[in-house]
Amino acid sequence: MADASLTWLGHASFRLDTPGGKRVYVDPWLDNPKCPEAEKDPERCDVIAVTHGHSDHVGSVVDISRKHGPLPIVAMVELKGWLKDKGAQTDDMPGPNKGGTIEAEGVKFTLVNAFHSSGADDGAYTGEAAGIVIELEDGRKVYFAGDTCVFGDMQLIGRIYSPDVAVLPIGGHFTMDPREAGVACELLGVSRVVPCHYGTFPLLTGTPDELRQHAGGVTVEAIDPGQTLTL
Repeated sequence: MADASLTWLGHASFRLDTPGGKRVYVDPWLDNPKCPEAEKDPERCDVIAVTHGHSDHVGSVVDISRKHGPLPIVAMVELKGWLKDKGAQTDDMPGPNKGGTIEAEGVKFTLVNAFHSSGADDGAYTGEAAGIVIELEDGRKVYFAGDTCVFGDMQLIGRIYSPDVAVLPIGGHFTMDPREAGVACELLGVSRVVPCHYGTFPLLTGTPDELRQHAGGVTVEAIDPGQTLTL
């Protein structure tokens, strides 16, 4: 199989290209200020995965699904229903809930806990915020924490799913900051971390250099928006 790769699209948006040739968009908000112009109009998409209902995570879901769908959307059951009501082109399978695993296009997605809010801009209830563990076709696992603070049961995510790479927010204010993210790495037991959700707005002050100070022994894979990391 080919190498898997992860491309940061700014803020908390990522494109994950799997060893089996599938393209997964995670929390796509491609109108964010840091998204490169060349990435704003995806040429293809096989699956969309969404951690929670805030507009900076679901902003481009409907448009991508209309252009390339119908396609699988992995999201909390309430959030997937809300996205369908907004015109997302997807299947009729109810979204999972925390602890649930589904397979889409040969890739496994498991929703895990997160501590954050998840209301939509229109006031709709979109379920609780979640993290997502994505198991690729070759067995490697990438944990997307979504928006969360650090919490002790991250050690259960590490124990049960053994992620190879963690994608963690570090900006602070709305999510964990670098100090909390350093503890998260320890609880998860990961050796590689990709920081995100920083630098988009002045409020999000955390930096990868600060994360390195708090995540001893962990490789901090800081990439610029538009850059790709081989997993």
